[in-house]
Amino acid sequence: MIDVALYQPDIAPNAATILRMCACFGLTCRIIEPAGFVMSEAQFRRAGMDYLDRASLIREASWATFRQATAGRRSVLMTTRSSLPVWSFAFRPGDVILMGRESSGVPESVHAEVEARLTIPMQPGLRSLNVALAAAIATGEALRQIRPQEPVS
Repeated sequence: MIDVALYQPDIAPNAATILRMCACFGLTCRIIEPAGFVMSEAQFRRAGMDYLDRASLIREASWATFRQATAGRRSVLMTTRSSLPVWSFAFRPGDVILMGRESSGVPESVHAEVEARLTIPMQPGLRSLNVALAAAIATGEALRQIRPQEPVS
């Protein structure tokens, strides 16, 4: 299907919220180290609740190991530095939705390596959404496109 990857996340509750979302949708979450917090159940428990036991989490030691592990798949970066709206992009099975660090996004070298850069359009003068909310919007759009439509009864 798709994965969600967090590039060196700063805030444990945001990561836990994204892990919970991944568990609910049956997706894998990849955390690209180093994280800005100690990876522990205590750090994740409040936001992740009892969903964490059902989450598929892969910890990648670095950007290089992440790229190696996901070779052949598109890394789709969510960024405020793009003009392509998330809903104008054609997602494919196997895509990896990449979320940047809460404090600083991703470095220029990561921007240069990804296969696509998308944005969530917002009102002028507003900087960004919470990373977990942005991940949910991008994941929802990707799943809407990829998963077969179920008939309405």
